[in-house]
Amino acid sequence: MSDNHVEQVIIIGSGPAGYTAALYAARADLSPLLFTGNEIGGQVAITYEVENYPGFPDGLTGPELVEKFQKQAEKFGARIQYDWVNEVDFSQHPFVVRTANGGEHRAESVIVSTGATHRKLDVPGEKEYTGFGVSYCGTCDGFFFRGKEVIVVGGGDSALEEGIFLTKFAAKVTVVHRREELRASKILQDRAFANPKIEYKWNTVVERINAAGGDGNGTPPKVVSATLRNLKTGEVEDFRTDGVFIFVGHTPNSQLFQGQLAIDEAGYVQTDRRYHASVPGVFAAGEIQDPVFRQVITSAGQGAAAAMQVEKFLGELKAHGYHHAAVEHGLAV
Repeated sequence: MSDNHVEQVIIIGSGPAGYTAALYAARADLSPLLFTGNEIGGQVAITYEVENYPGFPDGLTGPELVEKFQKQAEKFGARIQYDWVNEVDFSQHPFVVRTANGGEHRAESVIVSTGATHRKLDVPGEKEYTGFGVSYCGTCDGFFFRGKEVIVVGGGDSALEEGIFLTKFAAKVTVVHRREELRASKILQDRAFANPKIEYKWNTVVERINAAGGDGNGTPPKVVSATLRNLKTGEVEDFRTDGVFIFVGHTPNSQLFQGQLAIDEAGYVQTDRRYHASVPGVFAAGEIQDPVFRQVITSAGQGAAAAMQVEKFLGELKAHGYHHAAVEHGLAV
């Protein structure tokens, strides 16, 4: 290592959880160091418009919200470094964090907020029209489809939960599923089958998402149809739709922590109710440990809570040492 400096807290990830943790840690005079990762701002940064974050009644774009998160954290002394962590060592304390640009840092505590990534269909039009009719969050974007017709891709709990939610706004929701039966829980299936606004296309996949506009004349693109293929008959059709909502799962960005932290079968970092991970002094917040809510506001709240717990941990650490701090927080060492 280049010197003996030890950070009080390092935050890994720059989504709502990470930036809010940085804000709270900075206001606690902990001088947090945050590594942005290679997806600055997380999933919200690619959201075209955010209307359900409190304090912004007129809404704002995802990138605008991320910029405000960062500015507020920096205002109170958070240090933001545009680099991504590619190795951690939580087997020793202080912890070791290494970055892609060759940096090596030590820290008394770490907050993991690397989020999760929506699984993609990887079809033409999906990436290009995200935010312009392609969405991965009905709760976030359903309002924009009032009176319109939309497709929901998937057959699990998330697909049906979001599909049912979308019927509050959309005139019709068509569930497109590659199998003959759904994977969702029976209670959700019963609710969905009883909903007159929901229709189904079985044994069907999306091959392309099509849009109009966006040809450089100032008009943004707008999804107008999806090319569907029936896996049994081979029949292909252009199915008219105003939006495509994709719910084929999430992949937590936890590969970095394999062998370092307790991770469940789905890949989420395991925490207790106060956001302690399995190693004393390591905390996790946001979608890296939250498979349920996955909202900007809940991730921000979890980031705030994690930072508050870090402050308590560091207080015990300073007063009594690492082992005492771990015991005080109910963790074995």
